Amino acid sequence: MVCARCGAQAAQPPPLTWTCSVDKGVRSYFCGTCSRDNLRAIEGRLDSDWW
Repeated sequence: MVCARCGAQAAQPPPLTWTCSVDKGVRSYFCGTCSRDNLRAIEGRLDSDWW
């Protein structure tokens, strides 16, 4: 499991702090740090390209 933003790695299954997002039919995972830093954009359902 690799974070789509920073490249951090985690074992399968991802830790509870990781976020799963689906953009244009593609599933991406984000580590806890990237998730916290971009929480408003994620909740606003903005494309990950924007944030």
